[in-house]
Amino acid sequence: MTGEPLTGRVGYLVAVFPHSTQTFVLFEVAELERLGLRVEVHPLRARPGDGTVHPEAADLVRRAHYARLLSPRTLAAQAAWLAERPGAYLGAWWRALAGHARSPRGLALALAVVPVAARAARELRRAGATHVHAHWATHGALAAFVVHRLTGLPYSFTTHAHDLYVDRAMLERKTREASFVVTISDFNRRLLGRLYGEWAAAKTSVIRCGVDLSVFAPRPHPSGGPLTVSCVAGLREKKGQRYLIEACGMLAAEGLDIRCLLVGDGECRAELEALVAERGLGDRIEFLGRCSRAEVREALGRSHAMALPSVTTADGDMEGIPVALMEAMASEVPVVASALSGIPELVEDGRTGLLVPERDPRALAAAIRRVHDDPGGARERAAAGRERVLEAYDLRRNARALAELLTWRYRPPAGAAAPPAPAPTVASQA
Repeated sequence: MTGEPLTGRVGYLVAVFPHSTQTFVLFEVAELERLGLRVEVHPLRARPGDGTVHPEAADLVRRAHYARLLSPRTLAAQAAWLAERPGAYLGAWWRALAGHARSPRGLALALAVVPVAARAARELRRAGATHVHAHWATHGALAAFVVHRLTGLPYSFTTHAHDLYVDRAMLERKTREASFVVTISDFNRRLLGRLYGEWAAAKTSVIRCGVDLSVFAPRPHPSGGPLTVSCVAGLREKKGQRYLIEACGMLAAEGLDIRCLLVGDGECRAELEALVAERGLGDRIEFLGRCSRAEVREALGRSHAMALPSVTTADGDMEGIPVALMEAMASEVPVVASALSGIPELVEDGRTGLLVPERDPRALAAAIRRVHDDPGGARERAAAGRERVLEAYDLRRNARALAELLTWRYRPPAGAAAPPAPAPTVASQA
C-alpha cells in the first residue's frame, strides 16, 4: 500500500444502511471517507436500518441516497434510460430476470432492485463517480451490475457468507463482469476458485473485515463474581446460541456459578427465551437485545469469555469470519468458537482462542470450563488473540487496501497477481 492521500468519488451500494448486525459496513464507509474518498451510499431499501442508533452513523445516514421503489424520481429514471439507452436498459432487465428465474423470491428481488439501481446509475453519473462498489454478492452486486450496464462505470463487490454459500444467483456473471471481487477469507477465495475456475480466484482479493483498535482495546479483566460469558450475535439459527444455553445449563448443573449475556436480537429470540425457561436458567442468562458499539464494548468488559457456537444450517449457510470475534479478541477477551468456514483463520485453537465442533454443547461447556479453570492460559491466548487482530484485522489498514483497489492505486505483494485494469467507461457515451 502506498500511504499517499487518496481522492475520488465512489458509489457504495448496500441493501440496508445502517444495520445492527452489519456495523462493519458502516465503519468501512466511514474509514474510506477518512482516507479521502467521497462515498455516495445508495441503500436499496428506502429507510435506514432496523432502529438501532449508531451515533457514528448520523452524518452518513443523513447523506445516504435512500430511494423509494415507486417514487416519481425512480419512475422518471426508468423513462430516461429507456429513451437514452434502450438496449442497455432492457438488456439489464433481461439479465436480471433470467438470472433469478428459478426462484420466486429471486424474481421479486430483481423487480425491486433493478429500478432503484437505474435511479442510482443516473445519480452516480451526475455526481461524477469513477467506481461502484457493492457490499454483498446478492442485492448490492446485482445493483452494481445494472449500474455498470447502464453507465459503463467499473464495479466490484464484497462477498461474505450467505451470498456465497447459499444464494449464488448470477454470481458467475457478476464475477466475470466485475473489475475485481473482494472477499473476507482465504476460505471464500478458494471456494470461488472451486466453483468457477482459477480465473475467479485470480480476480478475487482477500480483504478482511476489521475493527477499530482504538475502540476495542484491552481493559481490566473482571475479577471475582460468577464466570460471565458473552455472545455478541444476531439471534439467528446459524449463530448457535441454543448450544451455548445448553452448555451453560451443563456447567450450572456441575456447580459452576455462570452467567451469560446474549447481545443481539433476531427471529430466534422467542425460541431461545423458551429454551432458557425450560432449562430453568432465567437467573443466569440475560437477553440484552440490540446494542450500540459502545454497549457491546461495555458487555465485553464484563465478560470472562466470549463464546460464538456458530453452526452450518440445513441450506448450507454459515459464518464468514464474525466481526464480533475480532472485537472480543481486540479487547483481549478469551474466545471460544466453532471450527467452521473462515473462523480458524482468525482463531487458532489453543493459541489465540479455543475451537470446538459445531452443535456440540458438551465440547463447548468443556472449553468454557477450561477458561475458568486455567485463567493464566486464557490470558495468554487472549493476548495472542489481540496480536492476531493487530496483524490482519485492523480496520484502518484493511480499509486502505480496499480504497486503493477502488482508486486503482493498490500495489500487490511481490508474486501476487494484480487486479485487472478497469474497464473503459462509456459514461460519456450514455
